[in-house]
Amino acid sequence: MGVIEKLFGVLFGSGRNVVAETAEVFRVNAENDAERGLSLRSAALNQFGQEFRIVQRGWFDRLMDALNRVPRPAMALGTLGLFIAAMVDPVWFAARMAGIALVPEPLWWLLGAIVSFYFGARHQAKGQEFQREVATTIAAVPQVVQTVRQVEAMRDISPEATPDETDLGQGDNPALADWRALR
Repeated sequence: MGVIEKLFGVLFGSGRNVVAETAEVFRVNAENDAERGLSLRSAALNQFGQEFRIVQRGWFDRLMDALNRVPRPAMALGTLGLFIAAMVDPVWFAARMAGIALVPEPLWWLLGAIVSFYFGARHQAKGQEFQREVATTIAAVPQVVQTVRQVEAMRDISPEATPDETDLGQGDNPALADWRALR
């Protein structure tokens, strides 16, 4: 019995677990790994939330955002207007198109670059705004979960005392008193 005790004392004695320490050389401790993963995800979420926090925008920013919304509808409606103009007054339309045919090719390239950069920048700005909204939503998840838990806990609460039928209508309700008198 002494040999087994000494063997267990060597393996598990003095507050250490040699088997676990040796196994951790070959395999990651799952509990410690989960804790590290949680702290990493929490730190990333906090950083993401700080990076994309909502900033109150002034009147100038709102005005610029409104003006940025004008070109796409204007281009779409303008194109439809050209089709309508071609049907209503073909001679007027042909004269305008002949004028457009005289625009030099480098100017067309410049127009294409401006439109591409405008829509590319707009797409990027809207994508970043979407990421901010997602970060805000993710940051609100713990509060929503807590609220849902509180609401779910209310299902188990039963009323302490149910009102007796004789207690109903024993207040200041003259209509109910008249109705009871008629019964």
